[in-house]
Amino acid sequence: MVDYIIVGQGLAGSILADHLLSEGCKVLVYDDPLLSNSSKIAGGLYNPVTGRKMVKTWKAEPLFNYLVDYYPKLEQNLSAKFLHDIPIYRPFISAEELNEWMGKSADIDYSQFIKEVHSASAYGDQVNDDFGGLLLDQSGYVDTAKLVEASAQSLSEKNSLVKEYFDTTQLKLAEESASYKNITCKAVIFCNGHKALQEEYFGWIPLRPVKGELLMIKTEEPLKVIHNRGVFVIPQENGICKVGSTYDHNNLDENPTLEAKNVLMGKLNELVKFPYRIEYQLAGIRPATKDRKPMLGFHPKHNSLMIFNGFGTKGVSLIPYFAYQMTQLLTNSGSIEHDVNIERFFSLT
Repeated sequence: MVDYIIVGQGLAGSILADHLLSEGCKVLVYDDPLLSNSSKIAGGLYNPVTGRKMVKTWKAEPLFNYLVDYYPKLEQNLSAKFLHDIPIYRPFISAEELNEWMGKSADIDYSQFIKEVHSASAYGDQVNDDFGGLLLDQSGYVDTAKLVEASAQSLSEKNSLVKEYFDTTQLKLAEESASYKNITCKAVIFCNGHKALQEEYFGWIPLRPVKGELLMIKTEEPLKVIHNRGVFVIPQENGICKVGSTYDHNNLDENPTLEAKNVLMGKLNELVKFPYRIEYQLAGIRPATKDRKPMLGFHPKHNSLMIFNGFGTKGVSLIPYFAYQMTQLLTNSGSIEHDVNIERFFSLT
């Protein structure tokens, strides 16, 4: 007997498991080692100002206030280092954009996320920033592969991880419980990304999987910030940088493509001035949604089935806050908000 079975030990499953364990729940996580895991190759960026129009991300204040407190605690819990608090530098593309951000820097809605507005080139030896740029606070990246690996080790030590395929044909559902291979639980929670579309119970959800590709490059240039305009350039160890990302809703295999490589190189060359060489290329499928908001909550017909999915390209920012909400729901301490409740899609069943 466990409290909850979690299907999928990517970023979503790992962080939800941590929240539930912290509340004294007993969990059992199933993860198929033969399936790829987009969390292991994600950029891992958390960025309060996103998109071509450089707007504050949805729910920025609660999301970022929560994550900057949560990830350091998770590092302690897992005895691992995966959080990298690094400013993001976003070059301006015009004088008009500079003027707009000079005004926003005095706006209380934006001020907590702005470290500095540069009115002239600040990193001109590294990137094209003739109009200056925006240096962001509460930003950086999470090494998602290290987080998932450390979580797997911790779950294994608790006998809470099973490395095998979760076969839904062996799932038996009752009104207030479920059983799988003679293991009874209150609910089974699917955190298996775009693979949920292949499952019997949640194949109807309006996920919009998107393929993303990254380049790993090597440079001798000492980078102290994450450069981000058109593509992000995340400095890692030994001169290695992660460059991304592409968005492809049509080709959903997990093989790197020459087309994506050329797109990333083109955008990278527009942004940076320093020499580099390409080391290798990565590809993965992210579980995005049509309304760009995650989906949490109970199955419309089975109270012992739940979903925690659809975090797309912003999983590092979204998952901790909504894992907290999901845990509050399951421990009868709170609820999940309407914008992310799976109930908004019940008409599709």
